Amino acid sequence: MAKLALISVSDKTGLDGLGRALTDLGWTLVSTGGTAWTLSRAGCEVVEVCDHTGFPEILDGRVKTLHPKVFSGILAAPTPAHEAELAKLHIPPVDLVVVNLYPFRETVARDGVGLDEAVEQIDIGGPSLVRAAAKNHARVTVVVDPADYEAVVDELRSGGVGAATRRRLAVKAFRHTAAYDAAIVAALPRLMGDAERSPAAAAAEALLAAEEVALRYGENPHQWGVLARRVPAAGLAGARQLQGKELSYNNLGDATGAWRLVWDLPAAGAAIIKHANPCGVGLDDSMAEAFLKARATDPVSAFGGVIAANRAVDRAFAEAVVDQFAEVVVAPGYDAAAREVLARKKNLRVLEAGPAAGRTVALRDIDGGFLLQQPDAGWEGEGRETVTRRAPTPDETRALELAWRVVKHVSSNAIVVGLGDRLLGIGAGQMSRVDAARIAVAKAVELGHELAGSVAASDAFFPFPDGVEALHAAGVRAVIQPGGSIRDQEVTAACDRLGMAMVFTGRRHFRH
Repeated sequence: MAKLALISVSDKTGLDGLGRALTDLGWTLVSTGGTAWTLSRAGCEVVEVCDHTGFPEILDGRVKTLHPKVFSGILAAPTPAHEAELAKLHIPPVDLVVVNLYPFRETVARDGVGLDEAVEQIDIGGPSLVRAAAKNHARVTVVVDPADYEAVVDELRSGGVGAATRRRLAVKAFRHTAAYDAAIVAALPRLMGDAERSPAAAAAEALLAAEEVALRYGENPHQWGVLARRVPAAGLAGARQLQGKELSYNNLGDATGAWRLVWDLPAAGAAIIKHANPCGVGLDDSMAEAFLKARATDPVSAFGGVIAANRAVDRAFAEAVVDQFAEVVVAPGYDAAAREVLARKKNLRVLEAGPAAGRTVALRDIDGGFLLQQPDAGWEGEGRETVTRRAPTPDETRALELAWRVVKHVSSNAIVVGLGDRLLGIGAGQMSRVDAARIAVAKAVELGHELAGSVAASDAFFPFPDGVEALHAAGVRAVIQPGGSIRDQEVTAACDRLGMAMVFTGRRHFRH
């Protein structure tokens, strides 16, 4: 008796080739609707599921494969008792199940999709078939990914799919249905008008409903690394790599930091990230000038960094970039001349990405578990309250806004010093805030930057006046910080005494 394959797929990539290969091997193909039509068009003889079961499709196609004859054929174990029971009931065993699911994730990703349309894309029979076949992988081969067709056919031609392959495909199948269910859990509350969503559901969307992309390596070459990318891909995770070596864990980590930073900037600009911290930021309508301003912040630290721009780039930008060593360049677009210039550096990783994607949850592993939190995104709800006698000038206000938006992306304790179109000094990741201030100043002075008339931002409150005093001594004339210290009055008094302007935002931006 010919072996039987049950095929029902939404993604019909490679389906005609698979059908012809199975037909040539003497398999009987059982299928449904559009899949059966595609196989027939490819010249394959196909048995419709309704003819196989003797029961019609009903309820507008909601019930097609949910029938004892189908599931008994899949779930029968390779034992004499089960084989005898199938024979008694005239049920042929199913040896191959090829199924992928309704495009729920793609549907809910479209603008304007409502609950009714989304619900119709919740597959019932498909996941049931996949899970049944994966459970019975001791006998049945289950395939959910067209990329596996060729390997399965090769093994069939060699005598049969091996146990190791069946086990691998079964695990992949369960991962496929888990991701599908996670996407439904994540999307339905929004479509039902329920704005509240548990952190667990958000994490499920980010992890389970993701596709895996192997990376060059992890944080170090002896560690593996994987990108779990949302479907459909967006933001940096969905970037198109135009050239260069394979991406590593660190490349994407720093690129993410740079990408999120440039989309937080108040205007057209560029940023350079090195070891998870900004080492330069510049604003200018010319992306080349923005990059040069960013590099001037700290040219030494910029060596080997990740460069990001929040506007499409041209030849002038590319010419400036190839003058130094960089690991990654990421921008929303490149003209032909920029591509040509960047191609001179064949190992340089060049990424083209859409705007920074919205984050649902920030996830971090700890010993024995995970920490989940709401991402620190956006500026809505923040204040800008001048608490000193002197208000910042318009130029200082512009510079304070840039510094405040950048300091959020610097490891705490963080101080940044700058002007309206660039940073001058950065103090990152210090245990004391005054040390962060001193380092920001020292780096700027060491690199020859003039600090007279500059401004500073602090990601959290100044616990003592010594921080603003150190900044003032270097030439800083205005400060922005969240406030909230029991010594706010002392710090404000120090600013008044020194003739500085100070603005409170009411919101802290730690980044640990």
